[in-house]
Amino acid sequence: MNDASRRQFLQTASVAVAGAVLAGTSLAAEQTATAGGPGLANPAFLPQHEPRPLPFDPAKLHGISEKLIRSHWENNYGGSVTALNTVKQKLARVLADKDTPPYIYDDLKREHLMRTGSVVFHELYFENLGGDGQVDDASRRALTGAFGSYAAWEAEFRKIGAGLGGGSGWVILGYNLHTGQIENYWLWDHLHGPAATWPLLVMDMYEHSYQMDYGAAAPKYVEAFFQNIRWSVVASRLASAQRFIEADKTA
Repeated sequence: MNDASRRQFLQTASVAVAGAVLAGTSLAAEQTATAGGPGLANPAFLPQHEPRPLPFDPAKLHGISEKLIRSHWENNYGGSVTALNTVKQKLARVLADKDTPPYIYDDLKREHLMRTGSVVFHELYFENLGGDGQVDDASRRALTGAFGSYAAWEAEFRKIGAGLGGGSGWVILGYNLHTGQIENYWLWDHLHGPAATWPLLVMDMYEHSYQMDYGAAAPKYVEAFFQNIRWSVVASRLASAQRFIEADKTA
């Protein structure tokens, strides 16, 4: 990212933070009074995350039950939203205590990183579900250009998912803003996302995403996932990533 882009990013971020400050002033004051510390007045520590509604009717997915989706949304994703808000409050309180050892604070920051990853990846995952699984022309061309053929991309994506079966993790198709490549990524947990990468398609491979329907048969879940991909969302994410790259080049 060049200097002009950095300046533009910082200006945009400043506006966003200012808006958050104004929106959260009363909440921050209430939390500060309750916690007895100044940290909670900082917008970065506001427990402002709320679960996003499912963007599709969970009763209408193919091969993935409504019961599983609702449990996944409420217990796993919803639990992470609650945990993220809680850990932010704890960070503010601990930061206000000057006697807190750095290693104690860093344990909380690790939890903050993990819960943030879980919330973001889950929201992206649910957003790219609810479709008919039919890839659009723009996405097919992009994947063919990156992998040689759509079939080659799909084979690798499925293989990564099958390898994560029985354990944990995510499979992410992403546009790397640094290298300019479209690639599939293997993630073991919520803590480690691919660097400088704009997620295009996200598949949850934690057992909670399929065990209720398929037991240990992870490949059957992967098949069902492909039947429900909302490719219009993937295409929109790809277009956003490409616009970002073009804006960066011309800035």
